[in-house]
Amino acid sequence: MTRYSQKTNCCGRKWCVKDACGLVCAVLTWLLMFYGEFSVVSVMLGSISEYPIHQSVNFVLFQVLLVLAFSSHIRTMLTDPGAVPKGNATDDYVVRIQMEHRPGEVLTKCSKCDCIKPERAHHCSVCERCIRRMDHHCPWVNNCVGEGNQKYFVLFTFYIALLSIHAVYWAIWQFMLCVSDEWRSCPTFSPPVTTIVLVFLIFEGVLFSIFTMVMFGTQISAICSDQTGIESLKREREELQTDKWKNVQLVFGGPFSHRWFIPFSRPFVSKYAFEFSV
Repeated sequence: MTRYSQKTNCCGRKWCVKDACGLVCAVLTWLLMFYGEFSVVSVMLGSISEYPIHQSVNFVLFQVLLVLAFSSHIRTMLTDPGAVPKGNATDDYVVRIQMEHRPGEVLTKCSKCDCIKPERAHHCSVCERCIRRMDHHCPWVNNCVGEGNQKYFVLFTFYIALLSIHAVYWAIWQFMLCVSDEWRSCPTFSPPVTTIVLVFLIFEGVLFSIFTMVMFGTQISAICSDQTGIESLKREREELQTDKWKNVQLVFGGPFSHRWFIPFSRPFVSKYAFEFSV
């Protein structure tokens, strides 16, 4: 791999949107995830002596998915999505940009944050910044989904969907075990309380599995077509016949590898860098 394929993280700075609604939604997301952990520890592990292999394997799988989902959410929330610096529309900067751009190419200035908007950038009223390749602003992660954190958002929806499906399976299995064994295998709580805990977990799992699977499919479709949610909604950019696999590689950070699925691996590789990678 050549020196041109060095990874970047957009602006390289700490990032957190100070939006009350977004922070509440983010905390609620964490509470719902850890409700699943509470259900597993308080109810499911009560029957581990009867089915040690089944319960142990499911416990480890649940913990792995929970850590990956939580980490993906944190990275999506605290990663700069590709914010354009405020107030960069100075005369010197405009002259330099015009020299670097093609002759006759029109530069767009954002009057709200006084910056020169790159191509495909949009202004977010919540973040109060223009975001490069902005797809949408998501209150559940209290951040925009853009060029710098789209990989993390896709992983968040992916792992939440897997976690929710797994929780639904395990909760149904546990409920059937408790009923068939006349609640002797579920000693932590009384039968009514155990039923409420499991029913709410099933409801939460079904709801979030459907929601996140739809979001995951929508994101993958947008990435393959190289068309953001805003561009599709406003019809600002026609769907081009592009290389779908290369589009996915650009978002996830290069050729397919295990790093695609790790939320601790920085995803952004510029198109210039990608083209010169070996």
